Amino acid sequence: MTDDDSLTTLLLEEERLVFSSFDHETAWLLGSQIRQAALEAELPIAIDIRLHGQRLFHAALAGSSANNDLWLERKCAVVDLFAHSSYYVGALARAEGNDDFNVTHRLDPARYAAHGGAFPILLRGTGCVGAVAVSGLPQVEDHRFVVAQLEKFLAR
Repeated sequence: MTDDDSLTTLLLEEERLVFSSFDHETAWLLGSQIRQAALEAELPIAIDIRLHGQRLFHAALAGSSANNDLWLERKCAVVDLFAHSSYYVGALARAEGNDDFNVTHRLDPARYAAHGGAFPILLRGTGCVGAVAVSGLPQVEDHRFVVAQLEKFLAR
């Protein structure tokens, strides 16, 4: 996926990847699956899952750093504010000609990053209740990895 990909495609991901329920146990199972997949692929990422602002799962794999944790915070803040994936929000801004997302939306760049890797936890009948995020790869790869893991988890 690149910035040239259809915004519609990104929205369709959000329409497809919806949970019927989500709780602490779900976060643990999803986070554990993501961690295992990242370990097997030797990805240097940090992983974060949040529900209603509470961090329910966090893992930092070899090769990740404290900087990845800062990126997780900033990407999840975008999901919390816009209720869309951080990649979609950034791609939408670029498609609208907004060269600087943070300036356009008057957001502090130390708190918000519209870069790929954070995806909303969407609950059927409710909407966005949290976020699942990874950081450590280029933004497109972060986004693809999260989407692939959500697809796998929800197919169970």
